[in-house]
Amino acid sequence: MMIPLKDLVPAAQNKVNTQFIVLEKGMTTMEGQNKVCQSLVADETAAVHFQLWGDECDVVEPSDIIRLTNGIFSYSRNNNLVLRAGKRGKIEKVGEFKMVFVETPNMSEIHWVPDTINSNKYVKESVLSPYSRIFPPIR
Repeated sequence: MMIPLKDLVPAAQNKVNTQFIVLEKGMTTMEGQNKVCQSLVADETAAVHFQLWGDECDVVEPSDIIRLTNGIFSYSRNNNLVLRAGKRGKIEKVGEFKMVFVETPNMSEIHWVPDTINSNKYVKESVLSPYSRIFPPIR
């Protein structure tokens, strides 16, 4: 089942199935022996930072429409909240250029805290910024 980006909640499991358009892609850096780069992606409900890993950094470009299967929305090593394929997930280009999207809210710019009722879940505590602080709004 595909979920809209606005319904992302941090979790430790690879269960995110969604589709989005790549708006921007940051510089590729090395993390150990692996290439990694951040991108800003969005659908018609929200935006989020999407982490590309390895060869994904070379093949994914802005305006690509990507289907993510078994992805994960969690904290990366540098403590940023990102959506990514992870080891069990898969990305697939399914189109390009034409997709309705919004830039707010940015799900990576929300501060999440453990739920007081169920410590295995997270709840929104506050919004750090409605937009990406890494990629300024497209104007």
